[in-house]
Amino acid sequence: MKKVFETDFRGRKLVVEIGGVAKQADGAVLVRYGDTVVLSTVVASKNANLLSDFFPLMVLYQEKLYSVGKIPGGFIKREGRPSEAATLAARMIDRPMRPLFPSDFKNEVQIVNTILSVDPDNSPEITALFASSLATSISKIPFNGPIAGVKVGRVNGKFVINPTTMEAEESDIDLTVAGTRDAINMVESSAKEVKEEDMLEALMFGHEAVKELIEFEDKIVSEVGQEKMKYEKLDIEEELRDEVTKKIEKDIDKALRIKEKLEKDEKLDEIKENLIEEYKEANESLKDDELKELLTKVTLIYNDVLYSLFRNIITVEKQRPDGRGLEEIRPLSAEIDFLPRTHGSALFTRGQTQSLSVTTLGALGEHQILDGLGLEDSKRFMLHYNFPQFSVGETGRYGAPGRREVGHGALGEKALLQVIPDEEEFPYTIRVVSEILESNGSSSQASICAGCMSLMAAGVPIKAPVAGIAMGLISNEKEYTILTDIQGMEDHLGDMDFKVAGTKDGICALQMDIKIKGITKQILEEALIQAKKARLEVLDVITGAIAEPRKEVSKYAPKVVTFNIDPEKIKDVIGRGGEMITKIILECSHVNSVNDINAVKVDLEDDGRVVIYHTDKEIIDATRKMIEDVVKEVEPGKIYNGKVVKVEDFGCFVELWPGCEGLVHVSQLDTKRVEKPSDMVKVGDDIIVKALGFDNKGRLNLSRKQAIEPEKKEVKKIKKEEKKSE
Repeated sequence: MKKVFETDFRGRKLVVEIGGVAKQADGAVLVRYGDTVVLSTVVASKNANLLSDFFPLMVLYQEKLYSVGKIPGGFIKREGRPSEAATLAARMIDRPMRPLFPSDFKNEVQIVNTILSVDPDNSPEITALFASSLATSISKIPFNGPIAGVKVGRVNGKFVINPTTMEAEESDIDLTVAGTRDAINMVESSAKEVKEEDMLEALMFGHEAVKELIEFEDKIVSEVGQEKMKYEKLDIEEELRDEVTKKIEKDIDKALRIKEKLEKDEKLDEIKENLIEEYKEANESLKDDELKELLTKVTLIYNDVLYSLFRNIITVEKQRPDGRGLEEIRPLSAEIDFLPRTHGSALFTRGQTQSLSVTTLGALGEHQILDGLGLEDSKRFMLHYNFPQFSVGETGRYGAPGRREVGHGALGEKALLQVIPDEEEFPYTIRVVSEILESNGSSSQASICAGCMSLMAAGVPIKAPVAGIAMGLISNEKEYTILTDIQGMEDHLGDMDFKVAGTKDGICALQMDIKIKGITKQILEEALIQAKKARLEVLDVITGAIAEPRKEVSKYAPKVVTFNIDPEKIKDVIGRGGEMITKIILECSHVNSVNDINAVKVDLEDDGRVVIYHTDKEIIDATRKMIEDVVKEVEPGKIYNGKVVKVEDFGCFVELWPGCEGLVHVSQLDTKRVEKPSDMVKVGDDIIVKALGFDNKGRLNLSRKQAIEPEKKEVKKIKKEEKKSE
């Protein structure tokens, strides 16, 4: 039986329908937020893989282009692999939900969000996050929710919940905050150099709205929620736990205090392998499945001991495994111009994390086309992040970027976008690629630092240098410790990964993921203050390598000239079927194809702006002259030098400049009668003509006769004066 629940959320209607569709899923809700409609379903597998060392949760965010009245591009004309925006939306839902499933629950869970209708003023991503939590909360699947999320903007100094598209354009904060009724557990933000105290206020403002949504969810769950399922667990005997712990405790504690990453990892792997081998040899008589279960238990105990000892070193001893102080950053180094032929390059190293970032400048026409549900259809600044397996000394998958690579690239892009000059100031498409050469934590923030330096080295006039730092948290029931510049193990075994990027004046991007139920305002405030201190230290290293953007772009980068023409003349520059623009490109570039790598690039904007790119200034100047010739207006009565391009029985056609031709009728060829135009002129002849104006069909009429008459009169006058003087 279908049930409908409705509430007014901050002045907008939020409607939940349950029991009308997708009734065979374990949980299904249809949520209407304004005209945005999302179907969220959740299903858990019937059997658990108890021997798995991770929770198999899959979150999908399926963009349907019919939701915004679009037909997919390409040849196939149907939705294919998820867009970058869809991947980021799925990650945004996964991150706050994953920590709230029981740690011993190993049934596979799939949450599928199908975007059916999109109202740009009512975020489908936020709607899907709410729907995912609610569908899971009313199902039989164990889940320590509900959660909810909102977007926070700030317009004219006032915070706004879930801003409209118009409000978002005026906002200096784009913040997504999610959490439980008690605490925040996920943050994603970009901002225009916002102060730490203002960002903290925005976070708490958002959490108050989150509580309102959770209250609505609680009401629905109390009415239609199912009893939670009983699930299989892998019970570990206390006797076995004590036995294994005694065997490895001292060795793991000693290994954790090794400062060098590879040496530490090798020692820990050795302890684990020896432990497994010992139990395997001592229990050869067991059946295969019994032995596998025993070895899984031993592995889990090893992980628990490692987790416990690591956290004890930090929270009790107030030390870090690599010997650093709690607020100490690993050794930093920065270098520019690492690659000789790229437009801009930089190498940034923080401890054992290293990013090589490369900036490439291209024509505006090389921007990325976006085929998604948003209003934005293109972007001219991109940051791409690559994480090869050799960076952590391992073999692994190579191919298309995964969710992690897309997410880290998007975070870096958000941070640097805040300081990128606008199109009018710097008319280029800009691509930054971060190649991670080494990784031991916080490679996304290293990408921001290296990316910033490569932009400045490329001559991109960014507003201010940007640096990033990752903060961590280790907590127990009584106390917590905040760590600056976390390395891989501190991220893996810690409770929080809080990334903060910005300039010396404020925050440009935030991202927070936590593995506990949530964190308080006090922890957030301390982490932001500590992050600012570290960020300023990193900025000193960056500006020590390159203090400001170069005044000129690289000699290998395309130079640019911008000027304006009458918008009505754009069609003339393009010509019929692109004939004129093709002619201009080929003639000026001295190439045989417009796709040649050496061909000049010309962008023609609807407002009449013309942007020309090439590494050779002479080619740019020649291209500009040809375009200006095409759009040049003919002045009736003025005499021009032209070239004969065609001869007919009724006259000849003369080109005044490329794209401008007129007819010299046979009667206008000479002062005396001409029988055949071909007796007077041939193709290629240079002649002078007078512009007579345009006929009623817009055709230009020219006259050689009227152009030469003044000359003949002058000659006669001179001859007459010569005779008189004789």
